[in-house]
Amino acid sequence: MNIPTFDKKDLKNVSSQIFKASRRDFLKIGGMLAGSFALGVSFFSCNEKGEKISSLAPNVYLQITSKGEVIIIAHRSEMGQGIRTSLPLIVADELGADWHKVRIVQAEGDEKKYGSQNTDGSFSVRMFYKPMREAGAVAKLLLIQAAVKLWQVPIEECDTAKNQVVHKASGKAIDFGELIESAKNLPIPRIQDIKLKERQQFTLIGKATPIIDLHEIVSGTAVFGIDAVVDNMKIAVIKRCPVLGGKVKSYDDKKALAVPGVLKVIPIKGGDIPPTIEKPLSGVAVIAANTWAAIKGRDLLDVTWDLGEHATYNSAQQLEELSKEVLKKGTLRRNRGNFDQAKAQAKKVIEHTYIAPYLAHGTIEPPNALAVVKDGKCEVWAPTQHPQGARDAIAQFLGISAENVKVNVTLLGGGFGRKSKPDFIVEAALLAKESGFPIKVQWTREDDLHHDFFHALSVQRITATIDQNNQISGWNHHIAYPSISATFDASVLQPADGELGQGASDFPYNVPAVRVETHDAKAHLRIGWLRSVRNIPQVFAIATMLDELAEARGIDPVQQALSLLGDDRSITFDEEMVNGKYGNYGEDISTYPWETARMKKVIERVAKEAGWGKKLPAGSGLGFAAHKSFLTYVACIVEVKVGPDNKINIPHVHYAVDCGTAVNTDRIKSQFEGGAQFSTSIALKSEITVENGAVVQNNFDAYQIVRMPESPQQIHVHIVDSEAKPTGVGEPPVPPFTPALCNAIYAATGKRIYRLPIDLKEQRSY
Repeated sequence: MNIPTFDKKDLKNVSSQIFKASRRDFLKIGGMLAGSFALGVSFFSCNEKGEKISSLAPNVYLQITSKGEVIIIAHRSEMGQGIRTSLPLIVADELGADWHKVRIVQAEGDEKKYGSQNTDGSFSVRMFYKPMREAGAVAKLLLIQAAVKLWQVPIEECDTAKNQVVHKASGKAIDFGELIESAKNLPIPRIQDIKLKERQQFTLIGKATPIIDLHEIVSGTAVFGIDAVVDNMKIAVIKRCPVLGGKVKSYDDKKALAVPGVLKVIPIKGGDIPPTIEKPLSGVAVIAANTWAAIKGRDLLDVTWDLGEHATYNSAQQLEELSKEVLKKGTLRRNRGNFDQAKAQAKKVIEHTYIAPYLAHGTIEPPNALAVVKDGKCEVWAPTQHPQGARDAIAQFLGISAENVKVNVTLLGGGFGRKSKPDFIVEAALLAKESGFPIKVQWTREDDLHHDFFHALSVQRITATIDQNNQISGWNHHIAYPSISATFDASVLQPADGELGQGASDFPYNVPAVRVETHDAKAHLRIGWLRSVRNIPQVFAIATMLDELAEARGIDPVQQALSLLGDDRSITFDEEMVNGKYGNYGEDISTYPWETARMKKVIERVAKEAGWGKKLPAGSGLGFAAHKSFLTYVACIVEVKVGPDNKINIPHVHYAVDCGTAVNTDRIKSQFEGGAQFSTSIALKSEITVENGAVVQNNFDAYQIVRMPESPQQIHVHIVDSEAKPTGVGEPPVPPFTPALCNAIYAATGKRIYRLPIDLKEQRSY
């Protein structure tokens, strides 16, 4: 569920230790420079006594050269979220480095060297914040110890700044590079003996630092996957079966081979159910000297398909069926109090069904990968969020060891979870082996939309009750959608705990009776995670229903939320869970508790900043929603203006966010600005439909994303100052935006939204 693939038992009691990295450790990034010294961070898990029980592999490397250059390896994938900047920035701040003298080197996919590199789940900063600080602090202490030995001064009189060790009493300073020879021979101090900086000493953490790739990106010199080139490279495009699980029955390639530039036509075996995330789909590949010839050749292929069991599937029909299913009794997943009694005694009952369609990732850079297979080895260049998953999948399908596979990680032109799947990379490796050429597999936009790992359609029915005292007394949430788990096991028909824990089973409000039920929904497409995952439909339903309840009670929605959250406290959910557990995004809830005070604080902040309650002209309105996801507290207020032609204009969006310690405010604001744009597309534009087993939409003319004139005009991001542990920022902007927009539209027009994408001409109650 967009949570990296660590074993939970390894994450429960994780510690780290610093070690000196050898020249051998640096061979794969161009070799360790003579006269330099390098540090690594090794993660290990501990038992309850704190004793080391298993090593999880070194994850971070820091090198300082004799010229004073600081080299930091970025072991996570960069897709615009700024992780290649933010994690090294943490090391540099503790070290006292001159940021202008820091060089970032992208790590290849290697689990033994770097641990998990799966860049998913808004996980990276929260996992590596402390170890990165410790690595920088250890290097700093070694350099100070070397200077103290040279100067014969008390160690407490020395500090680091701008790539120098400074003796505060005398003003003497010496460059890092001049201390390397001495520092690298000193013993590594124990982590418990180092002292980390106080917050007021930070020079980079908590500030706005532009991403290191900014100049290359805006100047067009940055290397994304689509830009990777090797000598004698050929291009492959693939005609894949339009229906999940279908197979090639026969094909005629005569016309394709007649196209100038087309070199070979190669079938790809596939069609297994479930497909899993590693397996390529069944199809026929055209290998050509250039992309145009490959596409023209593919167009001329004559393929007969065995379409398989999903050939009659229709998404509109499934939505109708699920809309009837959620009216029935479901599988109980969370229970508090007696909902039936609350309903029987209610003064008012409000009941609605909320419908959301399939969504595609639609990354601006479609999937692509370049592979070279030679002498039993494979080297790949790919925009991947999960290089080790790709490495293992390639090894499996080529029948070689993972040590003989090298995965070079390029920049990603968008990821959103799609590029954590290695199927497109495996395609390149298989075709490179079969053809004998270096092969770049290039997906077209049509391929991308037809064969994605889709965000599943959803039907949710909420029944809420208001008692004789005008209090919300009952909440019954029925949920039906194909589970992500069905991509791995086709027999799975109901949501996993991790999916429910994204808004539904962690419903935090003080309602006496809460019942969450789930229903069967079969998967007919490849289902995957998309930015913020199941929070999208679940929070759409929950937060719009809460707004309707506030109106029915005659209470301001913001005040209702504050009141329902109750006293300042930490909430747990497991005692009310039935047939499952609350996952808390992979973290122990005692370490990352659900704190009502923090949620109330962001609600109060956003209301103040947005001018909640202010008078607006006719046709305009404000809408509010708040939600915690990926351990981050977010409140959102959207302002809309709706014209007589039902055209929706969004003048302002306000976010208040508590993501714990804010590492790089530039990226936090950028993530929330991008999250608002992303969510606008989901709310107003995007929808995938399926007829006869095949996706209908071919390109951005039909699967629309928001254009600049339709985008929110001003997005205001208010970061709450916090000393808590850092949490995620990539996904939390998305969930509250859509319901806040829907609630604003109601305030402006009197029309409630129960189905996405929003169509004011056809909205009706469900």
